[in-house]
Amino acid sequence: MGQEQFVAMMPYISADLVALIADKQNISHEAAITKLYASKLYAALEREETKVWQYSTQMLYSLFEQEEQTGTIQFPDV
Repeated sequence: MGQEQFVAMMPYISADLVALIADKQNISHEAAITKLYASKLYAALEREETKVWQYSTQMLYSLFEQEEQTGTIQFPDV
């Protein structure tokens, strides 16, 4: 995927993940945005070469939860 396409997709990926975080953790969208943007997962998601953006929203949320619970992320082999 080209950088331009990746940049165009990121708002949609982020919005879906923020909505899921807010719903699952019963917090505001603003709080969910703050938590996501401060995470190691988001840092990886921002880099196209990591291919983390290819994961489903549910998988991204699982990784987000894992990071919150353990402080680390174990990316699955795909």
